[in-house]
Parts: sequence; C-alpha cells; structure tokens
Amino acid sequence: MEHIIFEIGTALMLVALASVIAGRLKFSIIPFLIILGMAVGPHAPTIGIIDLRFIESQEIISFLGQIGVLFLLFYIGLEFSVSKLIKSGKNIVFGGTVYVLLNFSLGLLFGFVSGLPLFETLIIAGMLSVSSTAIVAKVLVDLKRTGNSETELILGMILFDDLFLAVFLSVMSGLLFGDATSVGSILLSVGISLGYMLVFLVVARKGAPILNKLLNITSNEIFIIVVFSLLFFVSGFSENLHVAEAIGALLFGLALSETKHSKRIEQLVVPFRDFFGAIFFFSFGLSIDPLTLGDAAWMALAAVLLTIAGNVVSGMIAGRKAGMSHKASLNIGLTVMARGEFTIIVANLGLAAGLSPVLKPFSALYVLILAIAGPLLAKESKHIYKGLNRIFKWSDMKGLAKNR
Repeated sequence: MEHIIFEIGTALMLVALASVIAGRLKFSIIPFLIILGMAVGPHAPTIGIIDLRFIESQEIISFLGQIGVLFLLFYIGLEFSVSKLIKSGKNIVFGGTVYVLLNFSLGLLFGFVSGLPLFETLIIAGMLSVSSTAIVAKVLVDLKRTGNSETELILGMILFDDLFLAVFLSVMSGLLFGDATSVGSILLSVGISLGYMLVFLVVARKGAPILNKLLNITSNEIFIIVVFSLLFFVSGFSENLHVAEAIGALLFGLALSETKHSKRIEQLVVPFRDFFGAIFFFSFGLSIDPLTLGDAAWMALAAVLLTIAGNVVSGMIAGRKAGMSHKASLNIGLTVMARGEFTIIVANLGLAAGLSPVLKPFSALYVLILAIAGPLLAKESKHIYKGLNRIFKWSDMKGLAKNR
C-alpha cells in the first residue's frame, strides 16, 4: 500500500508541475497533462525509487480521473438555468441532429473511401460523431464561457450527443454481439434513457422548493457530505440505465441549478473540480502508448481534418438557426471539437468484437490530436473568426447579430 501511495504522490507531483508550467505560459493545462501522461506510463523508465510506469497505481489514478469527470459535468450543470435550456429545445434538437448527421455521414464516407469493411466503417462513423463531455466542460470553465449565450446550445448538443451515443451503442452491440436482437429492445433502452433525462428536467423546474428544504443544512461539513453522496449515487445509478455516468452528474447539477443553494454548492465544488479534473486528463494520456500511434497516422490525420470541417459547419448551421452571430456560432463548432472518453468507448466496442486492430492506434491518435487541438482552437476562436471573416465577409452581412 505504501508503494502505491508513493506512486500516486509521484503522479500528482508531475500533474502539479505541468499545471504550474501551463499557468506560467498562460496556456490550457489539458494538452500539457495529456502529453505528460503519454510521456510516462508502462513504457517509461524507472529512475531509482521513482517508478514512472505507474503500473500498480494506474487503476486508482484512472478512478480518480473518473471522479474528475463527474465534478466537471456536475459544475457545468449547476451553471445553467433549466428554464432557458427547455426554452431552447427546438434549437437544441435541430443543432444536435445536424451535428450528429453531418459528422456521422463524414465518418461513413471516410470509412468507405478507406476501403474498410462495413462494421469497421460504422464504428469509425460513431467515433467521429461523439464529442468529449469532459474536455468540453473543462474548456468552458477555463475560457470563462459558462455564461455565454451559445453555451446553452452547446450544453444541449452534448445531451443530444449522449442520447445518440446510447442509441448507437445499443444498435452496434446488437449487431456485433447479438444482445439486442429486436428493434423493440433497442427502442426500450433509448426510451428509458430519454425518460430518465426528462425526469431531472422536471425535478429542476418543479422540485426546487422541496430541494431547498432538503438541503437547508447549516454545517458545510454535513452539507458537502450530503451533496457529494447524492452526486456519486445518481451518477452510478445513471450508468445502470445506460446513461453515461458523466451525463448523470450533469443532470444532477441541472436539478440543483434552480435551488437557492446552487451558488453555495458551486463554491464548494470548484477545488474538487480542478484537482480531480487535472487527474483525469493525466490518466487519459497515461492510457495512450505513443509507440503504437504511427500505425494509423495518415488515417487519423485525415479523420481529424474531416472532423474539424464537420464541426465548424454544423456549429455554424446550429448557431445561425438559433439566431446567434457568426462569432458565437463558430464558438459552438470549435468548443465541441474535442474527442475523448466516449470516442475511446466506441473504439473499444469494435475491438472487443474482434474487428480490425487498426482501430486501436487510429482511435488513440485521433483522440490525442483533437483532445489537444480542440481546446487550442476554442481558445483562439477570436483569431480564427477574424481570419474567416476576411474570406466570408460575415460582419458586412445585413442583420448580423451583435458579436458575443
């Protein structure tokens, strides 16, 4: 046990060092932590008593990272007003549909052009269609955009994307493993997921008075124990209903967002969000073996370019349909650009079914590039907008909404 604790302590020191460097350079810590994780791990050397392979502690580090995802999404949920989210329902459905259909279609095209078999093509199309909720949440927090008008649409598209993921995994599991042999079983699974999400939205709208009384706890110690216990319970229960645990945390945050305790919870959550969130990105890099990435380099680069194009176009369509400016619409596409944990889940489904082994290096490199490029592109959205504006002359168009 002492050795494991020392390994975890070493990992945390590395995370702290990378965070300090990123802060000094005024840069997002996400790419630093992912690259740091890749630099160590099973292939890294042992320096005296310091074992940079983290073999014994990797599962614990990964678990701490999962906690980070829950806190990130829980905090994002707290930041939003459910009433405004519901009011934007039509725009969310439209934007989410455009986003999924465009990216999925590009994935199908990419698979067929690459000469891959049908199932491999479907898996890659799914990989190209699902954004990383954890990275998107971290980007919104880091760039202080949680209060932006387009962020409500981004949040809704994340929820829509998760519903698509639930449908996709159900269908592909049935095709690859035969555990969902009827259309009825697939529809039932999707219906349960959708109904579960709607329950939280109703609780947020109608249940605030009851939640206010239940959380009327004077002691911060007891208050945080109650809230965090509920957070982990709801997240775990969500996973049992085939709703991603991270989305369960987001929904729980939404349910508490309308209460009078929301600001108090936010202040208590922030330190946990930042600490465990940093561990998640480190553990994500830890799971990537850089020695295997060259096997699918050209495929991954081509998929990255398609994803960038698909995200920008779908973000512009979704934002403009919702009446937002070109600048805010571009922010949507650039913010949801990152790929991460859900893309890896889709790839692992294909690998577990015995599909082409190229899926492993392809998914690792594809995710790595976009996990790093996504936050960078979002951070530089103002400069990207200026460059595109010179080409398309958006600012000269009649009726342009005020830039956000």
